[in-house]
Amino acid sequence: MLPRLTPYLFLSPALFIIGTFVFLPMLAALLISLSDYNMIETPRWLGLAQYQRLFQDPFFWNALGNSLLYLLIVVPILSIAPIFLAVLVNKKIPGIAFFRSLYYLPVVTSLIVTGLMWKWVYEENGVLNFILQSLHLINTPIAWLADPSLSLFAVMAVTVWTGMGFYMVIYLAGLQSIPKSLYEAAELQNISRLKQTLFITIPMLRPYIALVAVISSIAAMKIFEEIYVITGGGPLSQTETLVFFIYENAFIEFDMGYASAAGIVLFCVTFILSILNLLLTRETTNEK
Repeated sequence: MLPRLTPYLFLSPALFIIGTFVFLPMLAALLISLSDYNMIETPRWLGLAQYQRLFQDPFFWNALGNSLLYLLIVVPILSIAPIFLAVLVNKKIPGIAFFRSLYYLPVVTSLIVTGLMWKWVYEENGVLNFILQSLHLINTPIAWLADPSLSLFAVMAVTVWTGMGFYMVIYLAGLQSIPKSLYEAAELQNISRLKQTLFITIPMLRPYIALVAVISSIAAMKIFEEIYVITGGGPLSQTETLVFFIYENAFIEFDMGYASAAGIVLFCVTFILSILNLLLTRETTNEK
């Protein structure tokens, strides 16, 4: 009997921690989403009323739309661009370790510091407008963060800048697994480096591309720090994402039931992306 219980005894500390800090809060959030709760008074049971209110709220749809737009633009860039960066820093040349560290620096830099730095860059009298005016590309400063049509894309650029180094490292690991004989054969046939990247490197990195696509998708759906520091959700809620919507309702409006309902919706979207991760990983592994 004891040998059968041995694996569960080893698993019990981890299961206890996961159950206490993951599953119980998830269950509590689900129950709170079915009630009216402001952290002071006793929760009042509402059933599915919070979800009905949620799906009728234009601010929710605006936040969800911004999150999906983030997903559609940022994820393709972070899935492909780091491949070329990884190929670049994978070369054995003097000082390449310095450039690898330089590209990875935004990953380990605090997002608060990064956000404040880019907020200064995007100001009307900031560095970006100064450079563009110096190159005579624009005549008057652009209000990058005050223009509703530009603000969300400006924040997306920050997300891409901070994430490139992280995904570059994943692709660097993938490049080490590609047989060098493939490149040697391509060299003998006088195939250009660009074609080697397009027809050898990228196809061989398909499992890593699938992994990066799903990881970056989940990260894009949970984007918050850049929005909070750079724009605060403005202007006119044009940069408000789903996580920022949850934050506002939970910790500014203290409407925990409503915020929990939005959190459950976010969980469902993230869960779907996780299932997509398993399907893509299994498919690419079988093909390989």
